[in-house]
Amino acid sequence: MNIEDLREFCIAKRAVTEELPFGPDTLVFKVVGKVFLLVGLDQIDVLSFNVKCDPEYAVILRQEFTQTVFPGYHMNKKHWNTVHANRELADQKLLELIDHSYDLVFASLPRKVKDNL
Repeated sequence: MNIEDLREFCIAKRAVTEELPFGPDTLVFKVVGKVFLLVGLDQIDVLSFNVKCDPEYAVILRQEFTQTVFPGYHMNKKHWNTVHANRELADQKLLELIDHSYDLVFASLPRKVKDNL
């Protein structure tokens, strides 16, 4: 997986925007204004990104994939993981982790907002 694949997958999701709120080096994907993925734009050869994760699932992932999934860098370590692409996980699993993050954030939206989408 590369950063272009990651971007295309994220922006194809419903109600997603991409922004640079932390400066020109960090691309942030949001669903209705709530962050579900962050990625550094300087990552050409080595790709990693931060995604939201269910806390219990986060622990399982970190224990099972010790070279790939880590507590979220500069994030709440209970709810966020930093995931390194092109290591232990196939691209399909990486996409599933992105979906999981998106789904968690989407589920936290007010019902009225979800109904309007």
